[in-house]
Amino acid sequence: MTEVDQGPLAGPREAFERFRDHLLAGTWAGPLETMLADDGVVETPFAPPGAPRRIQGREAFAAWAVPQREALGGRIRFTAVRDVVVHQTADPQVAVIEYEVEGVREADGMRAAAPFAVVVRVRDGRVALWREYQNPLAMALLATA
Repeated sequence: MTEVDQGPLAGPREAFERFRDHLLAGTWAGPLETMLADDGVVETPFAPPGAPRRIQGREAFAAWAVPQREALGGRIRFTAVRDVVVHQTADPQVAVIEYEVEGVREADGMRAAAPFAVVVRVRDGRVALWREYQNPLAMALLATA
């Protein structure tokens, strides 16, 4: 694990901050799978056809995510995470976080940004749920060179 991943998470805000820091640092070492509980769930309700909408377990998520990141390797660099709004809920383990991610396609310098929202539940210092809502078409546009 890298330094940014050490220790249990204090809550959903810290989980998001670690995720953001990895994204911007370009460290594709698996920020989410390093924080995910053994039985944690990652959901992407608007996943494109052929992509899973729900993955349960750290190992299952890593088995899916690592090849996805490797396919993007060197093609996209994320340059900004902005307009972050954290909505605390009545449950201190859960937050809804809105944000926008900007990236640049290395092949031609094309920049694009996409809005995201994520529901994060942290239990016992690990991510128990990461439910991410994104615009898959905006991200696919940036990924295609």
